[in-house]
Amino acid sequence: MAESAWQVQGQYYETCNCDFVCPCVPGQMMVKPTKGTCIFVMAYQIERGRFADVALDGLGFIVVGVTPEAMGKGNWSVGLVVDERATTEQRDAITGIASGSAGGPMAALSGLVGTFLGVETSPIEFKRSGVSWSVNASNLVRMEAEGATGLNPAAEPMQLTNTGHPAANTFSLARASNSHLAALGVSWDDASGRNNGQYAPFTWQGA
Repeated sequence: MAESAWQVQGQYYETCNCDFVCPCVPGQMMVKPTKGTCIFVMAYQIERGRFADVALDGLGFIVVGVTPEAMGKGNWSVGLVVDERATTEQRDAITGIASGSAGGPMAALSGLVGTFLGVETSPIEFKRSGVSWSVNASNLVRMEAEGATGLNPAAEPMQLTNTGHPAANTFSLARASNSHLAALGVSWDDASGRNNGQYAPFTWQGA
């Protein structure tokens, strides 16, 4: 994809099948995931965005993936769910941003991807109330989580900073209460309340 100037900002939400707290970021992606393989779902709610002259305000997308062992060893299988309201031009722009082919933060991970699973479209609904949040994409994706506070339950959620994570260098920790994924050949369901979640504002730009 030819690179064009672009910028998006909004809210990022993620759950994965690792136990809380996911070891992959503190372990510099060379630590084995707690379930052996990592299944992750990263949802992005674009509040304001533009790719060249294509407006992306109010749209959403979800990156889903599986890594067969430690994330840093590569061979990821990754796919994309894009807001069904997106036009063809908007969908192409979001695909370029999310895949890293248009540059930006996700480009740093593109070398770890062995298989691109494709793109599906769906309504995507984001809900947030205080430190509780959910993301729903019809029958493809469902995530529910609550920010994880420390010794003072009335305080803001605990955070990890200086992470180097492509979504945000600092993010709040969360406990996933419900995760469902049945998209692009990847399936995962968990309602144990033990899985990892995280969230943050994000600002990306490229070219």
